[in-house]
Amino acid sequence: MVVRSYGQYCSVAKALDVVGDRWTLLIVRELLARGPSRYTDLRSGLPGIATNLLADRLREMESAGLVNREDAPPPVATTLFRLTDRGADLASVIDALGRWGVPLMRDHRPEDAFRGQWLRLPVRMFLADHEPDQRASSIQIRAGDETAVIDVDAGRVSLRLGADPAADATITGPPPRILALFSGSVPLDDAEKQGLRVAGSREAVQRVLPRAGRAAGADGIASA
Repeated sequence: MVVRSYGQYCSVAKALDVVGDRWTLLIVRELLARGPSRYTDLRSGLPGIATNLLADRLREMESAGLVNREDAPPPVATTLFRLTDRGADLASVIDALGRWGVPLMRDHRPEDAFRGQWLRLPVRMFLADHEPDQRASSIQIRAGDETAVIDVDAGRVSLRLGADPAADATITGPPPRILALFSGSVPLDDAEKQGLRVAGSREAVQRVLPRAGRAAGADGIASA
């Protein structure tokens, strides 16, 4: 492996020597969102990456102490990639980049890929349980071909992948409209007028949406 370095005695430069290559931080993003993952799961969450490049990046990250691999027990019986404690420390970096990039989300192209687990950051950034004394509820999100579920319980809001036919509400629409709703850029009534579909309990949806104007960091998100 060729070691690339800026050759600078600076912690920023030295950090970029390790994580500055293309795809490295997105691999970290996937492992933070999914937890221990199979190679095929990582490829699915990184549309556009070449198979050999993913393998190279994982080897480099393993050498740098960011990732380790382990054998999953039966019946899975495959190799899983997991962030080390050092790799997991990059969570704050991913969060900061995600917040910084929010205004750039107005630049949406129809061909842009989207995966359900990418909603974890906006859910964490913008949504909150405003009625923690109420019973637990759930909201199913159908964004394009992806489905995920937001669980709300006792002040906690979390995201899980997959469908839930028993969810209290289902929101259906393209990712930009869902992000505009979650960020507080567009109220629920306006989002529905713009084509977002809400089935089931509107109260369950309103329970988690930002209140008192725009959410922090939401400036620049378009409702397109």
